Amino acid sequence: MASVTLTACGGGEEDPDEGTNGLAKLTAEEIEREARGAVEGATAVRLSGTVITEGTTYRLDMRIGEEGGVGEVSTEGSTFELLRVGEDLYIKADVGFWQAQGGEDEDEDASEDPDPAYKLEGKYVRVAPDDPAYEQLSGFTDRLVLLEGLLALDGERATGERGEIGGVQTIRLEAAEGAGGAMEVSLIGTPYPLRFERGGAAGELTLTDWNKEFTLHAPPEEEILDYGDEMVTGKD
Repeated sequence: MASVTLTACGGGEEDPDEGTNGLAKLTAEEIEREARGAVEGATAVRLSGTVITEGTTYRLDMRIGEEGGVGEVSTEGSTFELLRVGEDLYIKADVGFWQAQGGEDEDEDASEDPDPAYKLEGKYVRVAPDDPAYEQLSGFTDRLVLLEGLLALDGERATGERGEIGGVQTIRLEAAEGAGGAMEVSLIGTPYPLRFERGGAAGELTLTDWNKEFTLHAPPEEEILDYGDEMVTGKD
């Protein structure tokens, strides 16, 4: 009887922060600062989900590291693969994608009037650094550029509920009560953002494999075409 009384008196409530990184004890502004610091210090991440901009929905599945990135981007029924190794940027897509870029008629008889788009199908097209498309496309493979642009919060910050993503405890950080964006930040280990909801219902992203290294390889030379003459003129 005495031992039961002793246990009851000495018990107390379980500390919800036990075993965590203590992030939940910080203010919303401090949580955001810690999360952004973790992002800047990371060397690799996998980013997947949707981004809606100017009425267009993009679905991303990218692995990004310090030397570049690789993955797929889908939009309006077409999907293309992006690969950047250092400064070299490649795009690989099907005929439909290239025809859409060039405004080609998909019903056109390619045997009568050869369509340059057919020469690009299944090839890695190298995008020249001075091409206007380079900056836009390479942004999908640049970790800091991409995350800085996508993980934007707008409005007064506040902490939300605790949650769990992939078995990892999280704390929710909201801007303008969620209307300006929200992120779920890990309460275990390094405070990486694990999920981000863009403000204005402009998409949702999941961030995984933080600091999980991977190897990037340039395509074989026989699978590479240079962007420019091959697509514009169709010359051999």
